[in-house]
Amino acid sequence: MEIELIEIRDFIMAHPPFDVLDKTALNEITRALTIKYMRRGALFSELNKTNKYLYIIRSGAIEFRDKDNQLSDKLAEGDIYYSDDKKQNENIKQQQSVSVEDTILYLLPVEKLNQFRQQNSEFDQHFNQSINERLRSAVELTHAADMRDLSAMQLEVKSLTDRKPVIVDASLSIQKAAQLMSEEQVSSILVTENNALKGLLTDQDIRSRCVAQNLSLTQPVSTIMTTELETVEHSTLLSEALLAMTRKQVQHLPILKKQIPVGILTSSDIVRHLTTNPTLIATDIVKAHSIKALKKISSRLPELQLQLSLSSATAKHIGEVFSSITDAITCRLIVLAEAELGAAPVKFVWAAGGSQARNEQTSHSDQDNALILSDEYKDKHADYFKALANFVCDGLNDCGYVYCPGNAMASNNEWRQPVKVWHGYFSNWISEPEPKSLMLSSIFFDLRPVYGDTSLFDELQSKMLSKTKKNQLFISHMIANALTHKPPLGFFRNFLMVQDDSHKKALNIKHRGIVPIVDIARVVALKHGLKETNTVERLDAALECKGLSREMHGNLIDALEFISSLRIRHQAEQIRKGTAADNFLPIEELSGLEKSHLKDSFEIIKTMQHFFESRIS
Repeated sequence: MEIELIEIRDFIMAHPPFDVLDKTALNEITRALTIKYMRRGALFSELNKTNKYLYIIRSGAIEFRDKDNQLSDKLAEGDIYYSDDKKQNENIKQQQSVSVEDTILYLLPVEKLNQFRQQNSEFDQHFNQSINERLRSAVELTHAADMRDLSAMQLEVKSLTDRKPVIVDASLSIQKAAQLMSEEQVSSILVTENNALKGLLTDQDIRSRCVAQNLSLTQPVSTIMTTELETVEHSTLLSEALLAMTRKQVQHLPILKKQIPVGILTSSDIVRHLTTNPTLIATDIVKAHSIKALKKISSRLPELQLQLSLSSATAKHIGEVFSSITDAITCRLIVLAEAELGAAPVKFVWAAGGSQARNEQTSHSDQDNALILSDEYKDKHADYFKALANFVCDGLNDCGYVYCPGNAMASNNEWRQPVKVWHGYFSNWISEPEPKSLMLSSIFFDLRPVYGDTSLFDELQSKMLSKTKKNQLFISHMIANALTHKPPLGFFRNFLMVQDDSHKKALNIKHRGIVPIVDIARVVALKHGLKETNTVERLDAALECKGLSREMHGNLIDALEFISSLRIRHQAEQIRKGTAADNFLPIEELSGLEKSHLKDSFEIIKTMQHFFESRIS
């Protein structure tokens, strides 16, 4: 193929949906393309009136305007236009489409397009589905592709090893093998001969078969390695592997994939996994008798997040698991505080805020909480509740739930008040929605009781929601506040990256992707007086009371699950590498198809924000 055609082929294969085609198909498509140049101001609608081509934007930009001359969409480099595309039929009801820059287009005849649609179902799916249907399919595939039973014993062994095995040749000296094991920080290595697995060498082999026997370190590893190996396939279930290790009384199992070694399962891998089972962690929390013990238990949470991510749990399920563990740690800290301080002098309820309240946490989030006290509270009780709040907040911080940067915690006297004071807070926030009030609303309107007399919270919530339903000024301000979190998608469907030097070429996936949906769900809940705090449950309740259309409801839930799944996968990879988990998702981590689905998700959020801005007032 000529070098010019190769360059064109490489361009189209980097953009969905062409990235799912093999090279043979791409070569054939490239040869079928024609090139069209449009000067700035030329009418694209005139070029496209025959509807005989799929158009690929190589450079430049095309602008679409509706009958009111309002901008409805823009296409830029890498975008495609096809008049039978459902998305474009739904969203681009244009009266006129114009090239707003000098533009180069690749034209693919519809006959050739249809040929490849018939040959490749994944390629065809892009044209058969709307933006909403594509995103729904992406969410389903995310969890269906590698779904396994979450039971500890039903995981496949490939999920339990987090590094490639160290492999050496049988002729390598014992000394060099020991040096390599030390450098790689492993207790076992695999030994091959002519690329075939021949043995396993462990620390114990070196001690008992070499050092204890006074064997020369220059001898090859083949002289002391274990040759009678018990191996397992990478798809073997943990329950079967554990039986094999018990039956053969071995501590190491080489993992094979089509006879090629891909890992080593050790007894420590199994122990590490089993100790990160959510049920066992919850049991250990209840038994903990000190903050030190809780801190040790909490240190297992990043590994739990990694295991849940590997098992293809949904983002909603993972959020529920981690929030319930945070609840358990919080409750245990309160019990320990009461054991030290004595029984509380009046009734109280400890309430969680933020992501914990919404059951949307990952392994370690910062803490947001409050103490709601009975109106029987007197000034003489202040020292007790101050000590209780400090004990719990300090304990949470020790366990990895760092202090809230905005000091929205029960240890702050302002957020440790009787019910009547909390009533005053909410009344003021609702009647005078100033910037600070709106900021606090995003935390405290998501409160959920964790420990204590829940009737105190129920009374407060009921009165608060009755007021938000009736106050349209407050709802309007909440909408305006929610719209400050825009998805990172420019006019040309290009990603808007984080600008600081530490996270170049990355997206803040939480604040620019997840938070906008959380904000929308909160606004709808407050507008309709809904008691739910979890974002998905808020959207479900909004659908029930007709606060959202069925299409809006489904689109927002699919976008939230897809974006959250990308965030969890990104954090799991950071945990696997031993680095601190964050919300900055590098674009290079995503495949072309994932980038396309992420853009679809952001497009849905933008559409919903426009709707809320114009219709809920």
